[in-house]
Amino acid sequence: MKIQKSIEIAASPEKIWPFLVEPEKILKWCITLQKFEYTGKEHSGIGTPFYFEEKAGGPLMKLNFIVTEWVENQKLVSKMTSGNFVKGYEQRWTMEKIPSGSRFNFIEDVKMPWGIFGKLIGFLGRSSSEKHVKEMLIKLKSLAES
Repeated sequence: MKIQKSIEIAASPEKIWPFLVEPEKILKWCITLQKFEYTGKEHSGIGTPFYFEEKAGGPLMKLNFIVTEWVENQKLVSKMTSGNFVKGYEQRWTMEKIPSGSRFNFIEDVKMPWGIFGKLIGFLGRSSSEKHVKEMLIKLKSLAES
């Protein structure tokens, strides 16, 4: 299940970036997250490991990720390395400067296990996931613009 949304934010990428990499700020706008923490010595750059717990309507997901792309003030991409209830999970957050500030792009790609049954679960959960992402982007916009 792939969710892709964008939002214009009247703030520079430099002002938005901390909301993408600082755990306490991530938790302020990622409303489905219950917990976010770095799990290694590194807290920035490619290879940075982190863990989060997410409750988005179904069971509590406990997931480990690693950062696969990190370009400060531009792009943050992470990929699940292990976890429960999903087979794969990738997040891609990018920003681009525009005259009014920044355009923030959010892409989430979740792969469900269980074959055709998992695809059905993904299909049925898509509208709820899209709603959560929209709410998160509105929250991010509000926080970054304040």
